[in-house]
Amino acid sequence: MMNISNGKYKALQKLSDKNGIIGALACDQRGSLKKMIASYGKSDESSIEQFKVLVSRELTPYASSILLDPEYGWPAAEERDPNAGLLVAYEKTGYDANKKGRLPDLLPEWSVKRLKEKGADAIKLLVYYDVDEPAAINDQKQAFIERVGSECVAEDIPYFLEIVTYDAKNDDVKSAEYAKVKPHKVNEAMREFTKPRYAVDVLKVEVPVNMNFVEGYAEGEVVYTKEEARKYFKEQSDISTVPFIFLSAGVSAQLFQYTLKFAHESGSEFNGVLCGRATWKDGIKPFAESSETKAIEWFQTKGKENITSLNDVLKVTATPWWSRYDIKTQH
Repeated sequence: MMNISNGKYKALQKLSDKNGIIGALACDQRGSLKKMIASYGKSDESSIEQFKVLVSRELTPYASSILLDPEYGWPAAEERDPNAGLLVAYEKTGYDANKKGRLPDLLPEWSVKRLKEKGADAIKLLVYYDVDEPAAINDQKQAFIERVGSECVAEDIPYFLEIVTYDAKNDDVKSAEYAKVKPHKVNEAMREFTKPRYAVDVLKVEVPVNMNFVEGYAEGEVVYTKEEARKYFKEQSDISTVPFIFLSAGVSAQLFQYTLKFAHESGSEFNGVLCGRATWKDGIKPFAESSETKAIEWFQTKGKENITSLNDVLKVTATPWWSRYDIKTQH
């Protein structure tokens, strides 16, 4: 069992519900959110802040915490429910497509100390990772992740590492070809970053299969039988020595909920979710095309339904994060 400091333990309590389940809302998108809003004809920068405020105000009463970014997210952080914890992203959005390796970078005007002083309960870092890339690339990413881990240890604040996998030889992560290698990419990345040297407290990860290619869920080609998919979910859970939560990766709210049930049935002892687009993306259209009033109506009906139905699924599928820690001395 892992140990955890009192400071990190108390912060993780703020970020989870009373049962130790992390039901967090992700709204740290920057470039992608800008494109989504602009696709409906609204392109001013203030719209991004305004949309995040609506997400935070209307949906955090039903979330254990919210993930925001320092560029557009502080007004939304102020509007969150008093009981919702705050995770803050530390990385620059995206990566430089002109350089090989999808190398990460930090927001230059921020540090973990500054984010904590501003009110963050935890730090989130996103890194794109392909376990099969050359050591010249992956060594840089590993050192980068270690550095942020050391900052979080120094400030005694939880460190959430988000790993988004890819294949340097195949850009189409939605393809059947990528689906075949995805379990290896996801689970081996988890094997690396659960090592104590990275000081990661919670891993935010993809599910190890593409559910659109699982027998019984696929509309076309089948890449994995249900039994094979279950094996990958169980393997993922067994590999992780730290709490881990699933990201929604932009799939529909319904498919994400089916996926969590499938994970649980497979023996996965995951500890919650950090769910973004699956919860709120359909609220962008009324926000951008109509009015704030129409958007609020959507959040108070469909948006609320998305997040409360997800919470219902988490109650019966997720495992408390503290089950992966030796917390006998932490009470």
